[in-house]
Amino acid sequence: MKKIILAIVCFVFSNIAVSQKMITRSGELKFDATVPGALDPVVATNNTVSSIFDKTTGDLVVQAMVKSFKFKSPLMEEHFNENYMESDKLPKTSFKGKVIGYSAKDGAYEVEGDLTLHGVTNKVKTKMNFDTNGGKLNITGSFIVKLKDYKLEVPAMAKKTLAETAKISVKLDLENK
Repeated sequence: MKKIILAIVCFVFSNIAVSQKMITRSGELKFDATVPGALDPVVATNNTVSSIFDKTTGDLVVQAMVKSFKFKSPLMEEHFNENYMESDKLPKTSFKGKVIGYSAKDGAYEVEGDLTLHGVTNKVKTKMNFDTNGGKLNITGSFIVKLKDYKLEVPAMAKKTLAETAKISVKLDLENK
């Protein structure tokens, strides 16, 4: 009986030690499509972003609900959801990719994969910073997307405020699964 209990304890602890997946459900994405010099910034933040990172394979998945992006102006948020992102029809945005050469050391790593936004998927490639902090892994970085690449058109009357590109900033504080 002691051998069985010892075997079970060893099995449980070996799985914990081998577990290389890290998760968060409170990551942050920022969307900034402000035209330089515009009076009203077109900036939204989503603080309910989910992510899984596998330290062994370098696989990184990030997912966010479009309606969780919050703007300073409720009217801007309404236009974002109804007129541009069509969030009732296309409720999620996601990234599925890989961290190239991840070695569990702090530093900048190249991240590449597929970004799906507004129902359109395109390849993206950027550098992200990876910092270990007391058992947690913080991933931060940003990249630029062209709105038209995701079938998001800027109407003529919005061109003074809404840029044709958006800066997407990422902040993920991941913990062991």
